[in-house]
Amino acid sequence: MNEHLLTATNINRIFVSKQRSFTALDNINLTIGNHEFVSLLGPSGCGKSTFLRLVAGLDSASSGSLQMNGSILDKPGRDRGVVFQQYSLLPWLLAWQNVAFALKKEKNMRSAEKKELAYHFLDLVGLKGFEEIYPSQMSGGMQQRVAIARALVIKPPLLLMDEPFGALDAQTRRDMQDLLVTIFKETRSSVLFVTHDVDEAIYLSDRVYIMATNPGRIAKQIDIHLSDDKDWSIQLSEPFINYKKEILMELKQQKKNVHQSK
Repeated sequence: MNEHLLTATNINRIFVSKQRSFTALDNINLTIGNHEFVSLLGPSGCGKSTFLRLVAGLDSASSGSLQMNGSILDKPGRDRGVVFQQYSLLPWLLAWQNVAFALKKEKNMRSAEKKELAYHFLDLVGLKGFEEIYPSQMSGGMQQRVAIARALVIKPPLLLMDEPFGALDAQTRRDMQDLLVTIFKETRSSVLFVTHDVDEAIYLSDRVYIMATNPGRIAKQIDIHLSDDKDWSIQLSEPFINYKKEILMELKQQKKNVHQSK
């Protein structure tokens, strides 16, 4: 049995136009284990979202190998749920209908079963009692909860999240991070999480890959060892602060390298 759920080997992504070519990703190597939370952390333009799109099957690598459970990834699949920063809910559908929409290809599942499952996952993300409202009646945090429930309802082994809390206010963002910690424990899915927030990456992750720009590449890998019973007081702990110092120093060095190369 493959010990890694996801394996990226020497991944390159080059965009070519008539005027020039641009290397968005250069020799990316990383792994995600079963029930592991992995973050890609780095400044805008370092290729975090580009890599996530490759894993989602929404784009193809120029070279290299991307495998999930030993099989080549080259198209979208129900083994991966995706949550973007934009909620992308269907405004004419109720909350539960938006979640159940992900189950439309389940031909052997009755409509009543789909509704029951949608209700269950809305309950999981803290929206019990809000199943029968439209997106226009929801706050941003509520809409993102529906989007997460929609991604989880297909029960994917891997959840892909592209800065899902970036558009939320600070308090809602913190609440959503705590919600994600709870969901991660309960669903047993692995997570690939894209962020540029250092505290968020440390708080949520088992491992952080720090990415650098020009071209997008992995500059450093940091394994995070914090208590599984997380609450926000852990951010005041010495281990958390030490991780933060290490990451900030690496990001500062990468920024310095960019300026020196100009």
